[in-house]
Amino acid sequence: MNLTLYFKKFFNNSQASGIILIFCVLASLLIANSSAAESFQHLLDKNVGTHLFELEYPVSIWINDGLMAVFFLLVGLEIKRELVEGELSSFKNASLPIFAAVGGMLVPAVIYSLFNSGTEYSNGWGIPMATDIAFSLAIISMLGKKIPNSIKIFLAALAIVDDLGAILVIAIFYTEQIHWTYLLLSLGVTVLLFLLNFLKVTRIVFYIIPGLFLWYFLHHSGIHATIAGVLLAFSIPTNVSNVEISPLEKLEHKLHIPVSFLIMPVFALANTNITFSSEMVAGIGSTLGLGIICGLVLGKLIGINLFSFIAIKLKMSSLPHNSNWLQMLGVGLLAGIGFTMSIFIALLSFKGEIEIQDEAKFAILIASFIAAITGFIILSISSKENPELEED
Repeated sequence: MNLTLYFKKFFNNSQASGIILIFCVLASLLIANSSAAESFQHLLDKNVGTHLFELEYPVSIWINDGLMAVFFLLVGLEIKRELVEGELSSFKNASLPIFAAVGGMLVPAVIYSLFNSGTEYSNGWGIPMATDIAFSLAIISMLGKKIPNSIKIFLAALAIVDDLGAILVIAIFYTEQIHWTYLLLSLGVTVLLFLLNFLKVTRIVFYIIPGLFLWYFLHHSGIHATIAGVLLAFSIPTNVSNVEISPLEKLEHKLHIPVSFLIMPVFALANTNITFSSEMVAGIGSTLGLGIICGLVLGKLIGINLFSFIAIKLKMSSLPHNSNWLQMLGVGLLAGIGFTMSIFIALLSFKGEIEIQDEAKFAILIASFIAAITGFIILSISSKENPELEED
């Protein structure tokens, strides 16, 4: 019985998902730099599926376009829940993480562009805009009661808004060609989903089936299919009261374990298989590497805290309860852990350019490592353990 309870706690712990992600990153790097590298790449390139309805793709495409749509479904569910009944449900509560997220997206993009404007890397400006929810929350959760819950909630809300921004960036700027027939079919399915919501249909299966068609139509329209996950999420019914569990909360609960302990690790395994070379390491000093590292580490730190400071000075927001500016600096650094989302945007930015993708991935790993270590250290020394703080 004790063992069962232990594993339940393990799978519900954000530290656990972060540890597994780190393990998968290291495993992928080891495979890519071993004799198994060629076989592993062959596996990722192997076509799977059926010619029927044009659904035969390499394993890597199924991971990045298929499994990641489920990841974005979960992110979308979290965003909607926060907007309806959580931290983002009122302007007073939502304003600081929203302002901070905007600053944390704009400043990194500007820094990257300063390094890469007019170069072959200019299309990657979206790479340092993203924050990895799983990793950043895993790191901050390791601090326990050394920091107030309000700071943890602020980082979670900031990361959610940040991911919404990243989703919009992908939809608007990283879509190459539009096939209007499929796009109109996607629109029709989206209208159907929200009509089901309006009619108060609560059985999740009636949303999942149209959601699969939505993914198919979007995938063939030219818009990145992961957007289907967000649209589906926003159509799932929820409720303002906490009297009963809503369909949204039920689906969110069911998705957390498979997303955290299957989809994200598989994505990490498939997309950090970087074979190191002297050219790649030297590429850290290139405009691409510097733009990503400075964008994620300095850009996030400056953007989040500058926009937060302005919002607070204008009395539009206030610091999270029982927090201080040193802790805000630590959060700004942890938000520089771009990893999953940054790698995802890097793949879209440099399609077919494997060497540039690998250099970008390596720079993202370096930046995320720097952000995680420095953010953890600053938050560790920012305040002493407070027995009055509510246990997570």
